[in-house]
Amino acid sequence: MPQPLPSGAPRRLAATATALVLACASSWPRAGAAQPLDCLIQPNQVVSVGAPVPGVIEAIDVERGDSVRRGQVLARLAADVERASAELAAVRAQQNAELMAAERSREFARREMSRARELVSEHFVSKAAADKAETESQVSEDRLQQAQERRRQAELELRLAEAQLSRRQVRAPISGIVTDRFLSAGEHVEDKPVLRLVEVNPLRVEVVVPAAAFGMIGVGARALVRPEVGPVKDAQATVTIVDRVLDPASNTFRVRLALPNPDLRIPAGARCKVDFGLDAQALTPAGPRAPAGVAAPAMPGVPAAGPPPARPPQPSPRVETSPRTSVAAAPAAPPAPPPR
Repeated sequence: MPQPLPSGAPRRLAATATALVLACASSWPRAGAAQPLDCLIQPNQVVSVGAPVPGVIEAIDVERGDSVRRGQVLARLAADVERASAELAAVRAQQNAELMAAERSREFARREMSRARELVSEHFVSKAAADKAETESQVSEDRLQQAQERRRQAELELRLAEAQLSRRQVRAPISGIVTDRFLSAGEHVEDKPVLRLVEVNPLRVEVVVPAAAFGMIGVGARALVRPEVGPVKDAQATVTIVDRVLDPASNTFRVRLALPNPDLRIPAGARCKVDFGLDAQALTPAGPRAPAGVAAPAMPGVPAAGPPPARPPQPSPRVETSPRTSVAAAPAAPPAPPPR
C-alpha cells in the first residue's frame, strides 16, 4: 500500500527542481561578457649549445641560472696547438723587413735605369748596359710584388689561425638564461650539448582557441595576459602567429603571442589566462546559443531560466487508506531534469 508523502514535500521537490534548472541555465555564458581562455607561457627560444669542434673542455665559465649575452664566451676547449699557430702567424704577418728591402731595391733599380738612359743618349755607355738596367728595374718590381703577396698571405694565415682558435670557444647564440649544464671541465665533447639556454625576453604565449572564433583574431592584435603566478597580474601581448588549419579532432586552432618581459618578472612555464576581448558567444562551440536580450538559452529537455509558470489549481484526489480514515494524496512530483 503506498505511503503518504509528508507535509510540505511537494513544495520542497518543486523548489529543488527550480534550483537545478536555474543552476543549469546560469552555467551558460552570458551574452556580451568577455571570455578568457587558458594559455601557457613558454620561453621564446630553447637552445642546446654545443662545441663547434670536438675536443676536451678546458673550462666552463657559467653556471645554471646565470644570465648571458649573445656572443659571450660560455666554455673553452683545450687549444694549445691552435694558440701557438696563431702566435706564429701573427709574427709572420708583422714582418716588414722583406717588403722594405724590396721597395728599396726597386727605387735603386729605377735610378740606375734613369742614369743608363742618360748615358746612352750622350753615347757614354752602350745600349746593352741600358737594357740591363731596365731589366733589373723590372725584376725589382716583380720582387716587390712577391713581397707584397707574401705579406698578404701571412695576414690571411693569421686570420685562419685566429678563426681556428676561436672555434675552440663555446659562445652564446642568444641572450638568455642558462637552465642546464650537461658537461664539466676535462670531459670530451663531440656531439653532445654542453649547456642549454632559454630566451625569456620576449616570452611566447601559446593558446588554443575554439574554431567558432576563427577569423576574429589577426596578427598584430593585442590581448591581455594574466599569469597565474608571479608578481605581474596583467600584461599586454601581441599576436604573432594564427594557424590557418583547424584541428578536426578538437575543433580548435592555435594562436601564438609575444609577451615582453624586459625585467624578467614573468616566469616561463607558468599557466595563464588570455583575454582577446571576444564575448562568450564567439567562443561557444556550434550549437544552441543565447539570442540577443535573453540571459541564457533553453537546453533540450530543460525549461528556460525564470520563475516557474503558474499551474491551475487541481482538486486533490482522495485515497482511501482505511474504512474510517481518508488522506489527501500528494500531487505527483515534477519530473527531474535530464542530465546535462
